[in-house]
Amino acid sequence: MTATLSDTAKRRPRDPEATREVILEAARTLLAKDGPDAVSLSEVAQLAGVNRGTAYQHFATRENLVQATVESVSDKLFRAVFGDPETIGERRVEEVDVAAMTERMGNFAMQNHELGRAWLLQVLASPDPSTDLFWREYSGSLERFAASDLAAPGVDAEVLSVMNLAGVFLWPIWAQAHDKDGKGKEELAQRFTRECLRLSMYGSMKAVAYPTIAQKLGAQTPDNAQANGSDDH
Repeated sequence: MTATLSDTAKRRPRDPEATREVILEAARTLLAKDGPDAVSLSEVAQLAGVNRGTAYQHFATRENLVQATVESVSDKLFRAVFGDPETIGERRVEEVDVAAMTERMGNFAMQNHELGRAWLLQVLASPDPSTDLFWREYSGSLERFAASDLAAPGVDAEVLSVMNLAGVFLWPIWAQAHDKDGKGKEELAQRFTRECLRLSMYGSMKAVAYPTIAQKLGAQTPDNAQANGSDDH
């Protein structure tokens, strides 16, 4: 990987934006491999094939570099799942193809599971996750969904956001996606998508088999729903 990045750096034109992207590409490689502690200006400069002075021109401090790297991952994730970042906050929940969106997110996680996991941990540890582009749109979409007539009563959008994102980026690790070829990764992504959609549509438990839990959640089992219906007459 080092040679590839260095070769890219040697061939690139003297373009500040291109240089910045080469530096961020190297930083994403280190972030995915060893986490944020591995992202230093000197290591990134060496991997990118630029001198340290050039790296410092683009990122004055290590903290600036780590932040920009995480933001660049968020941008890539946003584009893969939602499309143009300019559309943030504009999509109508009733028009979203939930199955396709979930599948796109699963595919991104399969192809970028180490990078995605590092991104998620950084976002969750942030004092304000809402500053992250993808988190703001994803959690915001779930909040808008929870407030709509499409959602069951009492959906906790914040908890649901963390559960879904943790699941999508941890599943490839459990499933050892790094040992799979393209088709194998696609099948793993489809398995995750199916289960996410099933849980969203139906839940994991039959409410009638767990009346105490159903009562605690304010849900209705078929039996008490019929009883409540009878009381109305």
